[in-house]
Amino acid sequence: MVTARLKLIDRALLAVVQEAYVLGISTRKVDDLMAALGGCSISRSEVSRICALLDEELAEFRELPLDEPYPYVWFDATYEKVRQGARIVSQAAVVAVGGRDTGEESVLGLAVGASETEAFWLEFCRSLSRRGLSGVQLVISDAHVGLRGALSQVFAGATWQRCKVHFLRNVASAVPKLHAPAVLAVVKSIFLQPTRETARDAVNHALNVLEPRFPTVAAKLRAAEHDVLAYLDFPVDHWRSISSTNAIERVNAELDRRAKVVGIFPNTDSLLRLFTAVLQDQHDEWQDGRRHFSQQSMARLLHPDGPALLTNPLTEGLVA
Repeated sequence: MVTARLKLIDRALLAVVQEAYVLGISTRKVDDLMAALGGCSISRSEVSRICALLDEELAEFRELPLDEPYPYVWFDATYEKVRQGARIVSQAAVVAVGGRDTGEESVLGLAVGASETEAFWLEFCRSLSRRGLSGVQLVISDAHVGLRGALSQVFAGATWQRCKVHFLRNVASAVPKLHAPAVLAVVKSIFLQPTRETARDAVNHALNVLEPRFPTVAAKLRAAEHDVLAYLDFPVDHWRSISSTNAIERVNAELDRRAKVVGIFPNTDSLLRLFTAVLQDQHDEWQDGRRHFSQQSMARLLHPDGPALLTNPLTEGLVA
């Protein structure tokens, strides 16, 4: 039996495709999809009714109160094609995922806009704050334009962790492909260190190795050192999860998979509708009692003066 959660996504997807027809966007791909969904035809008024019912339900999810502390928050964005009149434009869909103080993950919010300016990020962060988001200690993201400025205004006191995976991609793009594996091996060694002290030594070693032949990479590393190693000030059990945006990548992969079915969204509302349905499904899946972080490791984060951590997952093979 198809679950209610899957039905919600299917209804959102169907509404998007039907809306495309109403707006005159009749392509072979849309025709094939309609056939796969039953080959139904529908009137303008029925499309409006279905969309209105869905939008009301999904808007409630986007406005759910955030009445628990979320020490960790991940931000990331995907870019989708949206029709605006006679033009097709790229729009950013920004997603926030949080790690609760009890260890579970939750979808915190979604925003769609034309760009990732500081004003865009500021409004998104303020919307999360208005809904009650609190207790944020670490924000993990790529170096999105404008995000850091917004964070300093809305979540003063929170630390920013620059995603190490995105940073490594930036490093790889700054050197010839022939030399990329060797350069990446040097930089990756920094993230394998068991303590902040050894990580600092690894940074100094990497700078000495890279400066003579790859000064651009050395400059990138020197400028990013503090931000890509921010995770070292948090419980060692969490390092794998909080040093990158991997925690949100699976969510984005599902958003992209659904977006490829549509191709070009007929308008911004249709993009927001489908993505909210997918995110609500993911949020509900995470509410099954499984914890991304153990209660013991979260206690070390929330009560740093408690018992010291006795094992290091980087050396003992443990996971959070």
